[in-house]
Amino acid sequence: MDDGGIQEEQPSARLLKQTRSGSSRWVDGSEVDSSESAPWSLEDDRPSAEDFSAGVSVGAPSRVSSGGFRRRFGKRPRRVDSLDVESMNVGGAHGHSSKELSLMSTVAMAFQTLGVVYGDMGTSPLYVFSDVFSKVPIKSEIEILGALSLVMYTIALIPFAKYVFIVLKANDNGEGGTFALYSLICRYAKVSLLPNQQRVDEDISSFRLKLPTPELERALYVKDCLEKKPLFKSILLFLVLMGTSMVIGDGILTPSMSVMSAVSGLQGQVPGFGTDAVVIISIIVLVLLFSVQRFGTGKVGFMFAPILALWFLNLGSIGIYNLIRYDISVVKAFNPMYIYYFFNMNGTKAWSALGGCVLCITGAEAMFADLGHFSVKSIQVAFTAVVFPCLLIAYMGQAAYLMKNPLAVERIFYDSVPGSLFWPVFVIATLAAMIASQAMISATFSCIKQAMALGCFPRIKIIHTSKKVMGQIYIPVMNWFLMVMCIIIVATFRSTNDIANAYGIAEVGVMMVSTALVTLVMLLIWQTNLFLVLCFPILFGSVEFLYLTAVLSKILEGGWLPLAFSSLFLCIMYTWNYGSVLKYQSEMRGKISLDFILDLGATLGTVRVPGIGLVYNELVQGIPSMFGQLLVTLPAMHSTIVFVCIKYVPVPYVPLEERFLFRRVGQKDYHMFRSVARYGYKDVRKEDHGFFEQLLVESLEKFLRREAQEIALEASTLEAERDDASVVSEVLQSPAVDGDLQVPLLSDQRLVDDNKMLTAEGSAPLLPTSSMSAEEDPALEYELAALREAMASGFTYLLAHGDVRARKESFFTKKFIINYFYAFLRRNCRAGTATLKVPHSNIMRVGMTYMV
Repeated sequence: MDDGGIQEEQPSARLLKQTRSGSSRWVDGSEVDSSESAPWSLEDDRPSAEDFSAGVSVGAPSRVSSGGFRRRFGKRPRRVDSLDVESMNVGGAHGHSSKELSLMSTVAMAFQTLGVVYGDMGTSPLYVFSDVFSKVPIKSEIEILGALSLVMYTIALIPFAKYVFIVLKANDNGEGGTFALYSLICRYAKVSLLPNQQRVDEDISSFRLKLPTPELERALYVKDCLEKKPLFKSILLFLVLMGTSMVIGDGILTPSMSVMSAVSGLQGQVPGFGTDAVVIISIIVLVLLFSVQRFGTGKVGFMFAPILALWFLNLGSIGIYNLIRYDISVVKAFNPMYIYYFFNMNGTKAWSALGGCVLCITGAEAMFADLGHFSVKSIQVAFTAVVFPCLLIAYMGQAAYLMKNPLAVERIFYDSVPGSLFWPVFVIATLAAMIASQAMISATFSCIKQAMALGCFPRIKIIHTSKKVMGQIYIPVMNWFLMVMCIIIVATFRSTNDIANAYGIAEVGVMMVSTALVTLVMLLIWQTNLFLVLCFPILFGSVEFLYLTAVLSKILEGGWLPLAFSSLFLCIMYTWNYGSVLKYQSEMRGKISLDFILDLGATLGTVRVPGIGLVYNELVQGIPSMFGQLLVTLPAMHSTIVFVCIKYVPVPYVPLEERFLFRRVGQKDYHMFRSVARYGYKDVRKEDHGFFEQLLVESLEKFLRREAQEIALEASTLEAERDDASVVSEVLQSPAVDGDLQVPLLSDQRLVDDNKMLTAEGSAPLLPTSSMSAEEDPALEYELAALREAMASGFTYLLAHGDVRARKESFFTKKFIINYFYAFLRRNCRAGTATLKVPHSNIMRVGMTYMV
């Protein structure tokens, strides 16, 4: 049994008390939801498989008739020195009420989405028809009407039907994207490969979710399959990493495609402006675009929405102009039979043209990925009222122009613009293309940050460009990497049609990953009717698969490029996650027994000097092996020691008051504590070390006061137990009782008759009327004074300089991945303390080798 076989329990810092009205409240004042079961029910006392795997000694289960009574406070031995249990919560779970936005606020936010969400999709009329008709030559009106009908129904089916009405609802507390779907699934099923989950994480206010029908067998079966079969966990993680890597690959192609399409409008308009000039101007614009990234999007963000609004207005007005002037009969394309005629007349060429048609929905994933900045309703309003009709009218206008000018397919967008409006439209188109590129660059930065937070990407430097908007970030390494790749792509391909061959594969891949994950959400969380669940992947998945087959046919023509980029980032993310999981498992195997620490005594076998030592490690349970190395290496040890674990939980944000969890290690005179600092995957760790230290000490003081309050509560409860012993013994004579009644002290245990509480009227209150003060408890006063004295002496960060190596008996593949690839990534990533900007004089490192 781990840690000397010490009997362990699962304490909670949130205690229940009875109000005069008979309802229950936590001690922090929040109401207990009547629909929730008690944190510890009589049936829950049975040992689970997880208890045995963690080495927890569980007493004999108690069985009591469920309808006879409810227990009040029972007694269980306190084990404050036990560490391999979940830490005690300091902050309460404060719910975040989501206020319904007013109509004007929704309209204003919908206007802002135009500049952030719809830039990529909005600039697609620059190149869609020119790419489609490069595969299918125009021989009659069937080609024009068929291509138009195909584009119209593609936009209506994928962005409008799938994303606007279905996928947007699968958000994680208002956050969207592939990782948001993954974190949502992780909260309902234990599918994370990193074994650092704790039950107390479910008390985070943004974590709690309720199943509509938890008894539904299908949802429970899916949950059971995901949790018990490692293969399914690996497949799910692979899908998420593949979708994220494809978003990054898309971020490399979007700036190249959008900027070059806008600049190419000068060909034919300016004499002597050839392909070389287009390439040079495009490279200059790209260098300018990536150079201003370090200033942050917030400084120019207010310009984005008006420019894109003007762009959509131009698309709609020019489309209406072309419809009226050239051929309004293109409205016949609303008849989907023209799609059949299109394929019937052109065969495999029409199938190949699907690779160009898919360009009309590039950027659709941004509707979901950028959800965290807006609301679901605002994105729905903007697409339905502005984006969708303007795009349909723009494509119909271009089709009307082609009915009279079928040879103008190469420059269809600019040729269809009235001559007097060319230069204003060209300027707006160039700005819109830059904004579309900016949206994908920002999305790439966001994906990298979320991957880092969930342990799937090496730590790299992140700069926060806005003090007000925490989501605006800048990653220098990724920024310059994207710029170099975009310049190489423009200089190599030299044509928008060639880039279009590479464009689209990543986008369709992300869409198919989203379809798979949302289907899983329907089964596991929404518990939708099985027929509707099957309709979703059959309808949308089949369409997306058809487009995927078309774009994959262009691999030799340039489609290999996004696949190569995506494969590179997929290897990096999967290797980092694989190595991190193995390193964590190695730390779990090598953790120190608590008996060893207790045998050393309060001095830990060395000299204790004033100060606070923060021992950083990744374990949420147990004493890390590096602490033994510190005891051997250092001539003295700090008077107060805190084992700090930085942990990311599958929620977007963790409120500041719920950041820290604490638990005591050893007896009081050891002055040792376990702390878990929890962050959401979109939380920003930009606080300096001084702020972090102050917040940690304040939370530790709250923990000490709460602990003293619990001890006083236990004493008063024991007294009340003696008074009620006769009443309890009468009730416990029921035949359903088997063995002694062992119930956690800190739980919802109420003794109730059918009509009244068993607590006598006028008896002492179960909780002190006010929080415990230091003056009332000399031991608490002494410990708080010792903590303040240690804080005044300063903080020291004790870190492990770890080397991860594969065991000698491991396979060659594992040795290569761990000893070379993962080791290379570890050597070149940032240290964890760099995030807090800790001075080097406050850091001490000890060498460790982890055999995995």
